[in-house]
Parts: sequence; structure tokens; C-alpha cells
Amino acid sequence: MGCNPEVLQKVPLFALLDEDETAILAGQVELKEFTPRQRIYKIGDPGGRAYVMVTGSVRVTTVDEDHQEVIVDQPSAGEFFGFASMLDGTPHQTNAIAAEETSCIEVDRDDIAILLQRKPHAGMDMLAVLGRQFHASQQLVRLRATRNPNEVIETEATVGERIADGVARFGGSWTFIILFAMVLCIYTGTNSVLRGSAWDPYPFILLNLFLSMLAAIQAPVIMMSQNRQDTKDRLRGELDYEVNRRAEAEIQGLARKMNLLGDKISDVEDLIRERTQK
Repeated sequence: MGCNPEVLQKVPLFALLDEDETAILAGQVELKEFTPRQRIYKIGDPGGRAYVMVTGSVRVTTVDEDHQEVIVDQPSAGEFFGFASMLDGTPHQTNAIAAEETSCIEVDRDDIAILLQRKPHAGMDMLAVLGRQFHASQQLVRLRATRNPNEVIETEATVGERIADGVARFGGSWTFIILFAMVLCIYTGTNSVLRGSAWDPYPFILLNLFLSMLAAIQAPVIMMSQNRQDTKDRLRGELDYEVNRRAEAEIQGLARKMNLLGDKISDVEDLIRERTQK
């Protein structure tokens, strides 16, 4: 059955189509209903069809080298899946299973071809939407790749946290140690010289009180700074993991391209060999 044009207008990919273009496409596509745990497509199925989420939930998964299922995407309403395989006509590289009662718009390559034949400008509208999404994805990757954990932490730091960092930084410096030692020497030396008229004679009970108060205040402040340092380390570890994962994906992509080039070269060699034998 066909699809309501109003449903297509809520899909970001078709948001720029006018009423005539939307009506043509609505007459071509189909609205499919899937029950929970029903397979929409599996790895290796012909990739001539793509799907757009309307309602429900879908899990798009693949299988890694350890034969473990990995969730690739969980599209929300208006988002599409299986689109790349539909465009280039290659078999699906993922599995798609409905997690609950789900409605999807099934889009065929012929549906897009008919739309472009009747309304060529519709192709530019869809490319404009894809271009915006591509630039948004690039910007997101660029921001996540260049994030400095120190800058991220500093922008979110409160006044109290900045004071804690300053106290911890000064309390762990040689400047503090030297100044503190000089104050102690002057304090104890002065009270020792004054003897009976000293305000804090030996064993310097008032000084011990001040030192205890200083330690009671300084300890939690230093712990606050250490917690912020732990947060920085954790964020730095997450960024390193993201960078390593992207590097691994790029290396795997290069390996696939090298294997593909090797296969193409072998095909060319076989073709040349067959022609030379004739």
C-alpha cells in the first residue's frame, strides 16, 4: 500500500520536496508493518530497498571478527537505515530487526528513479539534505577529535573548583614549603626568646591549634583537586579510546580497499591471460 504524504514530509531526507514531488514519491513507496523480533533484512540480502522509521524501534546490528553481535544503529522516527546499500545496489552489510511493533516506509531504487525522472529538481533537494547531514557529521567528528580534556574541564569548572586547584597547586610547591618553614622558625624562635612574656610559650599549643585547623581545611581542598584530576584522566582516556577506534576503522577500511584492488588486479590479469591465449 502507498504512504501518506504527510508522513514523508516528516522525514528529514524528503523535507525539502514540494507537494507534487512528495505526492509522486508517496504513490511509489510502501508502508510496512513489522512485529516484534521480525527480521527486516539480514546480511547478504539484496540491497535494493531502504527503510525509513515511522514508529516503533529497530536494531541495526553486525557481526564482528569474534562472531559477536554489535549494535550499529538504533534509528529514531524519521531516520533511515539500509540507505547506502540501496543507493549502490550492493548486498546489505548489517542485520535489521524490529524490537517492537514497528512501521517503516520501504523505499526502492526504482521509487527514487521514478521521482527523479518526473521531478529532476527533487534530486538536488535530497542531495542538499544529505550535504547538511554530512557537514554536521564532519563538524561533530572534528570537534570530538580535537577536544582538549583540560579545556573541557576548565570551561565547566566552578569558582570553588578553581580555588581548590589554586590551593592545591600552591600547597604542593617549594614556595609554600619554604615560606611555611620560615614562618614556623620565626614563630617558634620569637616565642622561645620572649620566654615568660611569650604569647605562645613552649610547647606552642596555639601553633598546634593553627596547624590542625590548616590541615583540616587543606585536606578536603586537595581531595577536591585530585577528584578533578581523576576526571581529566578519565576524559583523556575516553578521547584516546575514540581516536584509537577511529584509527582502527580507517586501517580496516584501507585493508578492505587493498583487498578489493588486489581482486580487481587479479580479474584484469585473468582477462589479459584469456585474450592472449586466444
